[in-house]
Amino acid sequence: MAGRSLASFSLPCQSLLSRRDLLTVGSVSVACSLLPQLGAGEVAGVESASGGLSASADSVIFLWMGGGVSHLDSFDPKPQAPEEIRGTLSAISTALPGVQFSEVLPQLSRLADELCVVRSFSHDSNDHLLSQVYTLSGRKVTAAQLFSEPNIGSIVSYLQGGRSGLPGYIAVPGITRPGPPPHNLFVGGWLGNGYAPFCTGGVPEQPDFSVGEKSANPSPYAKEDLAPQDLRPLAGLSAVRLEHRIALKKALDDSRRELEQQLTATAQQRQFESAAHLLTSPAVRQAFDLSDERPETFERYGRTKIGQRCLLARRLVQSGARFVMVDYGYDPDYGNLWDNHNAAGQNFPHVSELSKRGYHLAGTDRACAALLSELKERGLLERTLVVFLTEFGRTPKINSAGGRDHWGTCGSIFFAGGGAVRGAVVGASDDQAAYPVTQPWGPADIAATVYHALGINPETRLPDQFGRPLPVLDHGRVIDGVLG
Repeated sequence: MAGRSLASFSLPCQSLLSRRDLLTVGSVSVACSLLPQLGAGEVAGVESASGGLSASADSVIFLWMGGGVSHLDSFDPKPQAPEEIRGTLSAISTALPGVQFSEVLPQLSRLADELCVVRSFSHDSNDHLLSQVYTLSGRKVTAAQLFSEPNIGSIVSYLQGGRSGLPGYIAVPGITRPGPPPHNLFVGGWLGNGYAPFCTGGVPEQPDFSVGEKSANPSPYAKEDLAPQDLRPLAGLSAVRLEHRIALKKALDDSRRELEQQLTATAQQRQFESAAHLLTSPAVRQAFDLSDERPETFERYGRTKIGQRCLLARRLVQSGARFVMVDYGYDPDYGNLWDNHNAAGQNFPHVSELSKRGYHLAGTDRACAALLSELKERGLLERTLVVFLTEFGRTPKINSAGGRDHWGTCGSIFFAGGGAVRGAVVGASDDQAAYPVTQPWGPADIAATVYHALGINPETRLPDQFGRPLPVLDHGRVIDGVLG
């Protein structure tokens, strides 16, 4: 957004309360991510955000594949193209007559009649960071504005609040691009750090990132502890003692001067009340706990990180979560799963071979299909909008190292549930999947579509941290043919 730079915005969430302060109230390091629970209608300066729109969805799950998923190797294969374009993967039939997916997506192929696939996703950037911010927020930025714009989830959380005691915006685990330098793009932007997502784990030094420090887990197949550590009270600290500590914290005005520079006294009080609720609510803690799931459920999703993360997303939505980000574009121990140039040092196999692996497209197929199927079986898909998205596609021509490079011009994403048209393909690419031959649809259009499904008018104006009214979106429109 013109005129605003990174320097204009407040300190990261972690800087608002010191580690010592947080331990004082029983390890309540979730506090900064809980302001979204203030709820719709309690935010000053915002009247009606709907503008007369009716919502087709109550919840959203973003299947975020940061790094750039190859559309040719997934949802838009070109079996008639030369091998240097199509690769060695076969195209297979789907539940939609005449529509083919890559052979590594057999389960999603069988669920194609539940999907609305967009094959003309397009924008003008090949830069990871700029494209990720654009896709996560619906707003174009410069390099100086990487952390300036609120995520779509942050806007939703601000306007509609949390549900069932859960934060309004949850990221699982919440690692966009650890760097170096660190670039966590799951941020509250000009809404403030209170509207950054509640992240279940990640690298604590990232901007706007404070929740759930995790130990290293080098295998993409190893079992992952996704329950936020900070939802567990300190050993020997009862709920009563925790409440007493929180009351003491509220009374110590001198110790909260720094926080009061960022937040109103009312918001601060609610912050700690919300943190106390998370720590003392068995129902909330249970929503994050995968230990009571049956072994056959884990097998259904796949015993991979992406499988567990999709399973947790189902549990959270089932428990009432408003907006869940399943983040699997970057694994801190394995690298960027989708950014497969096969450049020196990456040591990846050929893109066609990599796609078959259980932690890559094949495993993602299994996990996403299980998520959609379970949501439908439990009666949740109709009111849950699931969006599979990435920041851009990959080059049509496979490079000399056997990988594909960045390609913002054309890519594929899909919508499902929550009012999305079932069994549809929107847009088309040329015979090499290089350029859209129909109306291109960009990140702002994706955002507009999500907001519309939730009943949010993109023209709604929200006050930034300086009280200036800014629109939810400054451009973009609902993608034709996606919402019924």
